[in-house]
Amino acid sequence: MSDSDTTRQPAKKGRPGYDQQAVLDVAVAAFIEHGYDATSMGVLASRLGLSKAAIYHHFPAKDQLLGAALSEALDSLEGVLAEPGAISGNAAARLAHVIRGAVRVLVNKLPYVTLLLRVRGNTEVERDALRRRREFDHNVTALVEAARAEGSLRDDIDPRVVTRLLFGMINSIAEWYRPGGPESADQLADDVLAMALDGLSTAPGT
Repeated sequence: MSDSDTTRQPAKKGRPGYDQQAVLDVAVAAFIEHGYDATSMGVLASRLGLSKAAIYHHFPAKDQLLGAALSEALDSLEGVLAEPGAISGNAAARLAHVIRGAVRVLVNKLPYVTLLLRVRGNTEVERDALRRRREFDHNVTALVEAARAEGSLRDDIDPRVVTRLLFGMINSIAEWYRPGGPESADQLADDVLAMALDGLSTAPGT
């Protein structure tokens, strides 16, 4: 054995080449391809080239895999609301920051957000994810209401409708966007803001 062999970090026993995040990435891809219900731990073990016991070391149950995957998307979206740009400044600027951040999260965590968008509330894990999504939407609606109250946005459209339309547009990106394409997350965010907020603005000339 050479000196380089003795210094090489050994793979974790029972799960060669895969840490928890890598297992989760493969599981998300399988859930999207086959559906959560149709994806067994045996299917995941085959994809990973691991025993089911090795997967259970990371995630003791399939619903924990789903919960971790959905939280990956939701934690990132909720994190946008905690960023300084979403907290300080006028409401219109904060709304624009949140929209930009949501697009960035969708692009950077595309498989996880895609999985989140397919949740229908069939399990307790899914119902909790939907609750968190509704809370996120509620916070965005509050920003729309605040921007309308300060006179930045037109007041003839229900803020709840505005929120649904905004995120209908953002969420549709998951259906066609491919990483490595001609537009970056920032460019996509600019496009969404131009299409959405410019049409809602009360600024002269718009």
